[in-house]
Amino acid sequence: MTNYTVLAKYRNKEQVEFLIGKIRDKGYSCYNFCDKPADPDNPSGDPADQMQVFESVSDFYNNKYYKDIFETDLTGLKNAEKVIVFLPAGNAVHIEAGIAYGLGKKLILIGEVEKPETLYLIFEERYGTIEEFLDTI
Repeated sequence: MTNYTVLAKYRNKEQVEFLIGKIRDKGYSCYNFCDKPADPDNPSGDPADQMQVFESVSDFYNNKYYKDIFETDLTGLKNAEKVIVFLPAGNAVHIEAGIAYGLGKKLILIGEVEKPETLYLIFEERYGTIEEFLDTI
């Protein structure tokens, strides 16, 4: 079991890893979905470039590498006590947040919501910035 998992866009990798590092510095465990690159052939590449490669995969449903990422990320989500959604986030993050809510996880939101949605009420805690959140743990 880990204390946290962070859900965010892979394109926000630098900020996600900053947040995860600060959580770990405070003595908590945190699953890092960024550990597996979006482009396995360019693991050190720019996150935006890696995502362009991923988004161009014609049959990601049957791609063994991406199936493994799915399983690993889902395990990271299931094993977390608390789940942080870091905005802005895409469709996949919102799907994962719904899974986390269904699993009874405590949900935390970091970032500003672009437009009101009633389903953002699933978040028990909301913070405008990473720093505001870190001050509470």
